[in-house]
Amino acid sequence: MAKGEFLGEFELYVMLALAQLGPDAYGVTIRQEIERRAGRAAAIGAVYATLSRLEEKRLVRHALAAPQPVQGGRARKCFVLTPDGEAALAHSTSMLARMMRGWRPAPR
Repeated sequence: MAKGEFLGEFELYVMLALAQLGPDAYGVTIRQEIERRAGRAAAIGAVYATLSRLEEKRLVRHALAAPQPVQGGRARKCFVLTPDGEAALAHSTSMLARMMRGWRPAPR
């Protein structure tokens, strides 16, 4: 991968949430998945900014889901990984796994 193609930490969180959520991946569920699994707060604006950046990199794409069946219900932008996104995620996570082999956190 070229220098500018590596994924940042929050990009990894967003892409891993997408992979976990499947067709239910839209802004709010992605934020909730990150908060639940990573144990860190995630601003919805940061999630959408990251999704936009990942779309520009062609690592994710979106489709509009049917509007919600409630008064004023809006269509959701649901996101999925592209084949390039799946490859980038696999590459980044395997690099992390290799780097972490044998590492032990210092006792506190």
